[in-house]
Amino acid sequence: MIHRSAVVHSGAKLAPDVEIGPFAVIGEHVEIDSGTSIGSHTVIAGHTRIGKGNRIFHHSVLGEAPQDKKYAGEPTRLEIGDGNTIREFCTFNTGTAQDVGTTRLGDDNWVMAYVHLAHDSQVGSHTILANMVTLAGHVSIEDHVILGGGTMVHQFCRVGVHAFTAGGSIVLRDVPPFVMASGNSAEPHGINVEGLKRRGFRAEAIEEIRRAYKTLYKSGLPLEEAKAALREQAASCQELEVFVEFLDSSTRSIIR
Repeated sequence: MIHRSAVVHSGAKLAPDVEIGPFAVIGEHVEIDSGTSIGSHTVIAGHTRIGKGNRIFHHSVLGEAPQDKKYAGEPTRLEIGDGNTIREFCTFNTGTAQDVGTTRLGDDNWVMAYVHLAHDSQVGSHTILANMVTLAGHVSIEDHVILGGGTMVHQFCRVGVHAFTAGGSIVLRDVPPFVMASGNSAEPHGINVEGLKRRGFRAEAIEEIRRAYKTLYKSGLPLEEAKAALREQAASCQELEVFVEFLDSSTRSIIR
């Protein structure tokens, strides 16, 4: 299952059925679980752990040192979960000692060509990162997010569950859950109705989320007053709890 031209360090830990393509390079501290395939010319370095059933296509570089001048060779990590598709020419860096020390990609993500995950980025599960998405350091992308092609997310920004960005968006502040955003810099443009329908949200819940969006963005209320109103709405709609929690925990401020 390992092509004869591949270079695999004797210290690497590979499940017996892992496939390694031609001219791939696998480093000493790499762990790869069962059912995962590695495309040709891919480099997997650093302290990197890759879970089960991943498809990693050609020419990707995963687990190399972070592009951070403060990095001094600490044994920071890259962790990739199960069932991910990672297309050509993706680059994922390890974390830094100044943050959690680990860059993470969850499960069942669809990561298209030329995507970059910088140090300490945390990506959840069931996301779609279209071609040329770029996440700066310390970015958090929650579950079921879709980032359109060429989206760039500034360091320390968060994108909440079920949010959506249009292609070419420049995200400089947090994007709340359920919100669609676009532009440079990104601005809110309604809620991700189609995505919520596809994921089985009740019609009543979608209407409550739509009402919450109007409270936050259309009511003219100052942010703190809007947040207070949203807390009242969340008392009767469980789906809004994540919306309120996100707003309360935002440190960078939200798009508005």
